[in-house]
Amino acid sequence: MSVRRIMGTEVEYGISVPGHPHANSMTLSAQIVNAYAMELDDQAQARWDYEEEHPLRDARGYDMERGQVDPEALTDEDPGLANLILTNGARLYVDHAHPEFSTPEVTDPLDAVVWDKAGELVMLRALRRAAAVPGAMPINLYKNNTDNKGASYGTHENYLVRRDVPFASIVRHLTPFFVTRQVICGAGRVGIGQDGREHGFQLSQRADFFEAEVGLETTLKRPIINTRDEPHADPAKYRRFHVIVGDANLSEISTFVKLASTSVVLALVEADAFDEGLELVDPVREIRDVSHDTGLTHLLRLRDGRRMNALQIQYVYLEAVRKFLDDRWGSDTDASTRLLLERWETLLDVLTVDPFQLADQLDWVAKLKLLDGYRRRDGVGWDHPTLALVDLQYSDIRPEKGLYHHLVRSGRMQRLVSDDAVEHAVNHAPEDTRAWFRGECLRRYGRAVVAASWDSLVFDVPGEDSLQRIPTPEPTRGTRAHVEALLDASPDVTSLLAALRA
Repeated sequence: MSVRRIMGTEVEYGISVPGHPHANSMTLSAQIVNAYAMELDDQAQARWDYEEEHPLRDARGYDMERGQVDPEALTDEDPGLANLILTNGARLYVDHAHPEFSTPEVTDPLDAVVWDKAGELVMLRALRRAAAVPGAMPINLYKNNTDNKGASYGTHENYLVRRDVPFASIVRHLTPFFVTRQVICGAGRVGIGQDGREHGFQLSQRADFFEAEVGLETTLKRPIINTRDEPHADPAKYRRFHVIVGDANLSEISTFVKLASTSVVLALVEADAFDEGLELVDPVREIRDVSHDTGLTHLLRLRDGRRMNALQIQYVYLEAVRKFLDDRWGSDTDASTRLLLERWETLLDVLTVDPFQLADQLDWVAKLKLLDGYRRRDGVGWDHPTLALVDLQYSDIRPEKGLYHHLVRSGRMQRLVSDDAVEHAVNHAPEDTRAWFRGECLRRYGRAVVAASWDSLVFDVPGEDSLQRIPTPEPTRGTRAHVEALLDASPDVTSLLAALRA
């Protein structure tokens, strides 16, 4: 068992124009994505291929009727908005009212951190390019999840899971995990409630927006466990576990532990090796109560009558993982798994004693420490409007403006990955997944790639009567080791298709 599996993140960025609260967010988002297209060469011409999208397929064994869901959930319809596929294997597009960066598929949570951070750089460069257009309004972008006026936008995670794992087991074991993991991966938020009208601070930006335990929706009646069954891979082998319950993290440690711990808990479920009875009486209420409890003492009600706080529940998951690893593999684990076990335990231990010792590691603690400093200095309560502005400024993606970036520059926020690795990831795909084939085809064959999706590429091949689709249903194929020699021997798309058919 390991933290390694096919995974990735999707981040919708908050967008606004100072002094223009009613500016059209969809138009602004299109300006951002189109501005980045100006940074690109021929690969910017490829469109997203919607034929393989199945957003209404439910993991519980049926397809929802199109009329039963919010129209925003119909991601298999081309809205005609800006939509780019990048040479790093990622997707940059307008998701309704927000610019979104979806990372390429990776196999390691540390790589997921790298390409998630590359998304921040892509957005920053798009923002600066858009600002350089004469007469353009000054757009701001934020890596956050709410405008504190009742709207929330997502940060999603995706994990490829074996198809033969009962979905009911995932629901049973991941629900308590998601309700409590926000003590580590919450981004912090000023305001309580969806519109933030109640004064105070909470761990998570997203917790107040969840209204159901299980369901297909992502924008209305948001569920803790999302049931979308759209694997973007061989459906006989895989399901894609689509997680919508997380926050947009700037802290690399929060992002890593969020992804790595979720992956390894899924591995426990795949092995049918987790038998702890942690089912909650009311998960929807508890996810909010945990978020509202910065003292980390709230006791969650379990169906077996016990009461445990979020840290205690997280310890149960950690110990189950550690025991399973020790029993099966001893010390023979990979570096990322060892890093997770070390970080996860240390974070829980320190949170138990004094959360403020983690102000250089976790977003919600770093933000709360900044806010408490303002409150002490100015003698203000949680109702003071300056605090909401500090909250927002923490997530500003501009290095010269964002408070997170200020903490990094001043040595008050730890990092896990290097600037060089992130810079490389802006233009280059992971080498150990099919994303490498996708990115290299865009780089090498340019306009011959007319469309792409996660699991196929569509080529316009000279001499062919119709467009040619190359399926890529196996995420672990199409790697650099697998196809680099083939691509090097194929100077054009005609020779590539001939080699693939041979």
